[in-house]
Amino acid sequence: MANLIGDVAAVIRHFGEEKANIVGHDWGGIVSWQFAFALPEMVENLLILNLPHPNGMARELANNREQQANSGYARAFIAGKATDPDIFFGQPMNPQTLSGWISDPAARQNYVEAFGRSSFDGMLAYYKQNYPRSESSGTAPSAPRLNIPVLVFHGLKDTALHSDGLNNTWDWIDADTTIVTAPGASHFVQQDAAELVTSTMKWWLLARQ
Repeated sequence: MANLIGDVAAVIRHFGEEKANIVGHDWGGIVSWQFAFALPEMVENLLILNLPHPNGMARELANNREQQANSGYARAFIAGKATDPDIFFGQPMNPQTLSGWISDPAARQNYVEAFGRSSFDGMLAYYKQNYPRSESSGTAPSAPRLNIPVLVFHGLKDTALHSDGLNNTWDWIDADTTIVTAPGASHFVQQDAAELVTSTMKWWLLARQ
């Protein structure tokens, strides 16, 4: 995670900036949370899509049986190899299966090409190294408090990350915190509720200029 945080910092500095609005979904969401914890002085605003605050995620993994069941795919990723024929939700891991969630054909082709240049072993290594192992601990580790405005989107039909993980987000952030739920959206809220996400991001950011 320290290397991934360093990558984000390097991009900001490359463009000659001291801070930025940080936006992340899923894997990018946890990198965004951790970047804000480690380098809050480099974050103007934090925007998260379908990745609960780490405290909420750890709590649900420890206590919520539905979340524990939802995380079965992650346990398979942690235990398995990219070459296992059923590693990706019962399918092989390849550019086509990885991009199956994308509804726009032209956009999907871009993802297929990008995944073709990617390391599948590296993708699984992310889970092996970073996915929380708190199912049996009964306690939630405490992340540092944030004093940065935070906007969280969550598609309520997400089958991987339970919406209960959103509870108490406001207790761990000292700045204003906005949570927007999309009842008909899945884990990919930016696709399923694109207009809601885009329009809300715009007014929320403009209100903080």
